[in-house]
Formats: sequence, structure tokens, C-alpha cells
Amino acid sequence: MQIDRELYPFAEHWLELEPGLRMHYVDEGPRDGPVVLMLHGNPTWSFYWRRLIKALRATHRVIAPDHIGCGKSDKPDDSRYAYRIERRIDDIQQLVRELELGELTLMVHDWGGMIGLGWADRQPEQVSRLVLLNTAAFGLPATKRLPPSLWLARNTALGAVLVRGFNAFAVGATRLAVTRRPLPKAVRDGLVAPYDSWANRRAVLRFVQDIPLVEGDPGFELIRGVGERVGQFDDRPVLICWGARDFVFDDHFLRVWRQKLPHADVHRFADAGHYVLEDAGQEIEALVRGFLGVGA
Repeated sequence: MQIDRELYPFAEHWLELEPGLRMHYVDEGPRDGPVVLMLHGNPTWSFYWRRLIKALRATHRVIAPDHIGCGKSDKPDDSRYAYRIERRIDDIQQLVRELELGELTLMVHDWGGMIGLGWADRQPEQVSRLVLLNTAAFGLPATKRLPPSLWLARNTALGAVLVRGFNAFAVGATRLAVTRRPLPKAVRDGLVAPYDSWANRRAVLRFVQDIPLVEGDPGFELIRGVGERVGQFDDRPVLICWGARDFVFDDHFLRVWRQKLPHADVHRFADAGHYVLEDAGQEIEALVRGFLGVGA
């Protein structure tokens, strides 16, 4: 997997979750520094956090794992790994435990919200701050319909072929998830590099297929419970940076976050898309540095 080293210059680290199953993670900064845990979504990987990793690693220990099936992590078949939300929460719990991480700032995007807040719901005392970027930790808002493109990928054989055979989801996102300006080729290539074959796109499809919509769906009760309790984090600092032109995590989701975390510091970027860190990276970097008390 060829990645531009100037964009992503980080050393590789590995955690063996179980025999023959390795999770890759970035671990930058002083080992005794305050910890920031960054959790990506779908179809991204730790590459998505590259700008904030560089901005914070002088003062913070920054941990950014690749979920199984994503990035540099192993990409097992379904017989070896359950591509479900509960297992992914378990993975993060194991990472945090084995790295002996204490209190930390949790930073999440897309599926990282459901995974990260699912873990935080188990260990709320370990989360000192939250940074939320176009994500959710609750079910689809009552006012929101699942976009047709996600419905197609989630529910049809044609969608599966488009995602795994043509890489339509990952490649499409590099065009449609940014709205201010097109991504440079090196960034587009970096975002999609791990998803270079039918086998290596399994997780991209499984994430979409795992979206819990109705009772009986795997993960539905788990996510409903986490969503009901997410207000417990309103007693600590929360920063929300939101791309308003996200066609999935749009203002319907932001309204729910405002209801559940009414004391959050919310910054809505009217012209930014789902990949809000790509569209509004400079602004968000400044906000995060200020939020964490990092000097200029």
C-alpha cells in the first residue's frame, strides 16, 4: 500500500486482538502526555486524522487505530471476524486496556461516534472531553430518511457489487464528501489506498450493512441504549465541528446532538461536507488546539 509519506509520516504500531488478527494504530507524541483517542468511520482510516495528529503530537499522546478491515489493519473474512458494532466496541476496549490508557479526550467521526461512544458508555469515567465531527451515537433521527445510496448498498446485491467490485463507496466519497474544493490526488489516493480489491473492501460494505434501522437489526438495542445515555457527557467539555453539507450526517443529526449535549461548543460550517476535516481542516485544527489548551 503506497501512501505519500509527507501526508502520513507515522510509524506503524500493532495490537494482536487475538491470534492472527492484528489492529494497526498510530501512536504519536510523548508517552506521558495527555491522551487523545481518534476513531475514524467508513470508508476512511487513520489517514483521515493526519492533520490533527501532526498538530497535537508535540504536546499530546495521539492514538488513532484502524478498525479491523480498514487502513493497515488485517482484513479477515466473515468466518474469522464479526463485522458488527459490538465487536468493534470490544476492539477499542481491548486497545485502551492493553495500552493502559487512562483519562483521555475522545475524538470521533462517522462510525467512530457509535464505536467510540459505545466504548465510552462502558467507561464514562475515562472520557474527560469529547470532539464530535459529523457523527452519531444514536439511531437514525425520526425526521431523517436513509439516503437512497446507502439503502442500495445496505440492502441489494447490486449495491454490494458496486461497493466491493467497483469501490464506488470509497472512491465516490473522495468526490462527494467534500464541497469546498476537490481533494488533491495524493489525498484521494491515500484515502482509498487500503481498499484496493474485492477482499479488501469487505469492511466498507459490512459497515453499511450494519446500520441499525429497526428493532431486530443487530446493534439496534445497543445503539438505542447508548443514545439514551449519551447525555451523561454533557457535564464535561464537548466540541462539535459540523459540515452542514453532509448528505448523511446533516442538520437532523446535529439537532439531536444539541438536544442531548446542550452545553456543547458547536461550530457549524455551512459550506463543508462529510469529510469536514478535509474541507475545514485549518479552522478545526485551530478550534481543537484551543479546546485542548495547546499554544500557537
